Amino acid sequence: MTTGCAGCRGGAKFDVEFSMAFQPIVDLSTGRVYAYEALVRGKEGQGAASILSVVDDANRYAFDQRCRVKAIELAASLMPQGSDARLSINFMPNAVYEPRACIKLTLETAARVGFPLERVIFEFTETEQTDPRHLLSILQTYQDIGFRTAIDDFGAGHSGLNLLASFKPDIVKLDMELIRNLDQDGQKQIVVKHTVAMLRELGVTIVGEGVETPGERAALQALGVHLQQGYLFARPQFESFLPLAA
Repeated sequence: MTTGCAGCRGGAKFDVEFSMAFQPIVDLSTGRVYAYEALVRGKEGQGAASILSVVDDANRYAFDQRCRVKAIELAASLMPQGSDARLSINFMPNAVYEPRACIKLTLETAARVGFPLERVIFEFTETEQTDPRHLLSILQTYQDIGFRTAIDDFGAGHSGLNLLASFKPDIVKLDMELIRNLDQDGQKQIVVKHTVAMLRELGVTIVGEGVETPGERAALQALGVHLQQGYLFARPQFESFLPLAA
C-alpha cells in the first residue's frame, strides 16, 4: 500500500471479516440492470450494523480501503457474464486523506482483476459532515481518473444544493423519503418534479431509490426517472448479482 498519507502510515488495521451484498439499479427504459450497489454485510450475511458498529476514527481508512477491494473483487468474479452493468461503491470522504494517494489500492485491484474503471461509481451520502473543499478535491480527482461519481440520499441533508453549485456529479440518487408514497402525495410530486427538472438541466443522471410499490415506480416514470432501485425490484443479494430484467 502507498506511503505518504496519514491513513497509510498510522491508521489501525480493520481485522473484522466481512463481505458484500449487491442491489441492482434497474433501467426501466431498457429492462436491464444499470448498476449494482455494493452494500457491506457480515461474513455470513449479517446486516451492515454488525460491521459498521466497529468502525471508528482509527480504523476508518482501513475499512474504507477493504470495502473497495472486496466490492471490485466480487464484481469481477460474480457479475453475470457479458454484463456491462456498473458497480457502485459507497465511500467515506473522511477516510480519504489525499485523493491520489488513497486511490492507488483501488486502481491496483481493478487492474489485477480486470474490472474497467469507467464502470466504477463512487457514491457518498450528502449528510456526512465533511470539509466541502476536501470533498470537492476527492470528487474531481475521481472524475479525472475516469470513475463516475454519485450523491446518495439527495434531499436528506443540507449540503446537496451547495455542492451542485460548484461541482457536477455524474449521478444523483433521490432520497427514499422523497419517493415514499410519491404517487399519493401532491406536495412531494411538486418537489420531485422540480428537482428532476433542475438535475436534467445540469446534465446529471437521476436515480430514484427506495422504490417499494408499483405506484411509486409509475410516479417516477411519469416524471422521467427511469433508473430506479428498491425492494420492488430486488432486495440486496448476498455475494450475488441478479441478472434480472425490469
